Amino acid sequence: RKNTKRVPSFRKLLRTSKIKLDNKLKNKQYKQQSAAKKYRKEQKKLREAVRDAISRKPFPLEECKKKQVGKSEKREEEEEEDALPLDMMDEDDLKLMEDLAQKASFLTRDLSSNEPVHVKKRKHESVIDKYEKVPRRVQTEPEKELIHLLPIKDKGGIIPQTMEKPVLDVAQDEEEDMEEMEEAEDFNEEPLPVLTPEEMAAQRRQKLQERKMHIAALASAILSEPDNNVADFASLNQIKKLKELRAMLMEQDPNVAVIVRKLVMVSLMEIFKDIAPSYKIRPLTEAEKATKVKKETQKLREFEEGLVSQYKFYLENLEQTIKDWKQRKLKKSNVISLKAYKGLAEIAVKCLCELLVALPHFNFHNNIIVLIVPLMNDTSKKISELCCEAVKKLFKQDKLGYASLGVVKVISGLVKSRNYSVRPEVLKVFLHLRIKEVELQKDSEDIAPKKKFMTYKEKRKNLSRMQRKWKKAEEKLERELLEAEASESKEKKLKLHTETLNVVFVTYFRILKKAQKSPLLPAVLEGLAKFAHLINVEFFDDLLIVLHSLIASGGLSYREGLHCILSAFHILSGQGDVLNIDPMKFYTHLYKTLFSLHAGGTNDDVGIVLQCLDVMFAKRRKQVSQQRALAFLKRLSTLALHVLPNSSVGILATNRVLMQTFPKMDLLLDNESQGSGVYLPELDEPEHCNAQNTALWELHLLQRHYHPTVQKFAAHLIVGAPTEGSGALSLELSQRPATELFEAHSMREMTFNPPVASVTPRRKDTFSQMDSFIDEELNKQFQQHIRETAVHKPLDFAKHLKESSL
Repeated sequence: RKNTKRVPSFRKLLRTSKIKLDNKLKNKQYKQQSAAKKYRKEQKKLREAVRDAISRKPFPLEECKKKQVGKSEKREEEEEEDALPLDMMDEDDLKLMEDLAQKASFLTRDLSSNEPVHVKKRKHESVIDKYEKVPRRVQTEPEKELIHLLPIKDKGGIIPQTMEKPVLDVAQDEEEDMEEMEEAEDFNEEPLPVLTPEEMAAQRRQKLQERKMHIAALASAILSEPDNNVADFASLNQIKKLKELRAMLMEQDPNVAVIVRKLVMVSLMEIFKDIAPSYKIRPLTEAEKATKVKKETQKLREFEEGLVSQYKFYLENLEQTIKDWKQRKLKKSNVISLKAYKGLAEIAVKCLCELLVALPHFNFHNNIIVLIVPLMNDTSKKISELCCEAVKKLFKQDKLGYASLGVVKVISGLVKSRNYSVRPEVLKVFLHLRIKEVELQKDSEDIAPKKKFMTYKEKRKNLSRMQRKWKKAEEKLERELLEAEASESKEKKLKLHTETLNVVFVTYFRILKKAQKSPLLPAVLEGLAKFAHLINVEFFDDLLIVLHSLIASGGLSYREGLHCILSAFHILSGQGDVLNIDPMKFYTHLYKTLFSLHAGGTNDDVGIVLQCLDVMFAKRRKQVSQQRALAFLKRLSTLALHVLPNSSVGILATNRVLMQTFPKMDLLLDNESQGSGVYLPELDEPEHCNAQNTALWELHLLQRHYHPTVQKFAAHLIVGAPTEGSGALSLELSQRPATELFEAHSMREMTFNPPVASVTPRRKDTFSQMDSFIDEELNKQFQQHIRETAVHKPLDFAKHLKESSL
């Protein structure tokens, strides 16, 4: 059986060929558009070529003629040289050559040229032949495109309907383009009006005011609460306004570009701080996108998605501004000068710092950390301080520890990648971490939700017996849930703080091991002094050996040595009690370092000394000998004469603690010597300086001090530092620690606390009192030792009296 294809009917064609016809129509339209574009490009290139040809400098013809004349002369000379002389030819041969010359043959042409014979004639013939061979083109009308319409049905059957598609007039479009170009050229050729400086300033002020009003209108529209009627469109409108405001970061007017961009940066920062939710927005999964949700939920999703995208673009703009300034890179538009980029970069850094502190829970917080931490080590002091202050604020307000852990990790990586050549301020921010056991308990209590349960009387009054039974079971379950949540949050926080401390200690130990001469060493020692009680016991031995080797090397400054001592005693006063280590070398170093302090720039370091003394004596009273305590009491009293009032108050408060902690300190208040030997104030060994054989004569001078608080403390110590009676201190002074008194009486603002009365003492009376006091002390204290100390003791005593009087 023969297979034959059935011809489809016209009805079937009408049903099935609609898509094909649409595709053909689209293809033809696309071809026409592409042909029109190609034709326009060719015409444009042709016009450019004509302009270039007209504008080019014509080539001088004289040089070409000279070259051609020179070549012909050379050729004639060569021919003359090659030709045979006529004198050497016979008469018959000469006549034969003349006859042949009259005939046209191949002998008559120039053999040196490669051109064929009768070349000129052939050239004319080839041009005509070529022109004749070109086929004639008949100007036919372009094929008209048909549009198929709905068919008409009559008695005879179905009649298909078509319509000619109107063709775009390309020539008309080109003429319009040429007219627009000519108008633009005419517009550009018009000279701009010349403005005076006053008019330019007024114009700039007007533009700036318009931009400010526009920024304010957009910001208020974003932040204003929508009405109930337009609540559905509020989110989309907010995102649209936000996008419009962000587009102003690319202001192109060179007169107001810098100020407008700064204003937009700050405005967007405040807007994002206000409208950002208190949770992190995560991207939706494919399943969540596919599911149908309520209209309100869909609007919320769209708003969150738009907010995150605009926030991301804003952060990218800030980052690009900082990068352009760091790389000293100008944009192609040259709207903003290179000098103005520094101001823009500072504003961008301020915005990033504000967002770092204000939105630690929101998206892209880790990206902000990665941007801010390297800028802490920037060469610009202003930018470095901005970033360090922002990180300190973040550490202080971070209760859980997520943000702190991220910052600490990035700082540790920065220090290692820069080979420990960073600013000390970068490591000093670790001192502001909230990692203390007391704060951990306090924070967990704050975070744990507090539920108020009904009392037994309230239950008896308001509930039935069955309701009381159910209420009791419900409250029991709620209590268990609350305890589980509190313990979980506490464990999570402890885990985060432990991980943070591990990163901090790894950074510190790397510097102690590989960069002991680095300027980061003081910051490391200060950090170890603060967190030493949290170090694992396994590292105590090695750490104490390193600290002692640093002190013994003699390469540390007095401040670094004080931090070493403080770190060592923090270790020994905590879990280090189980270690069998003698810290005498640390006591000796502190005793030797005390006289390095004075009323000048080192006065602020007395606070570190007070912390060291508190850990060395108050917390280790059982391990301290009487000789050591007496030596420190005497040297501290001498030091109180040479420092500022706040330091004198702190030192005298420490002396009060020593006199109350160690019972035999009143030996120094008596002028009778105990035991044998003479006090050696210049000896740096506290155990062997015979401090029990001296007296605290410095307290008499401190009683006449110009500061009233110093006078009170000196009078209190002279009578033996009693806790009760007429010689006791007030509660305000007696219950405050020495470090707190030191800070409270600080003179950083160039004021006394409390104010000092201005009294002008008589000079004559002062000198007479000093002479009588010196005679009395000499007669009482040194009468029995005057013979054996006739060589050196009076000189030493006179020297100390002179220093104390000065």
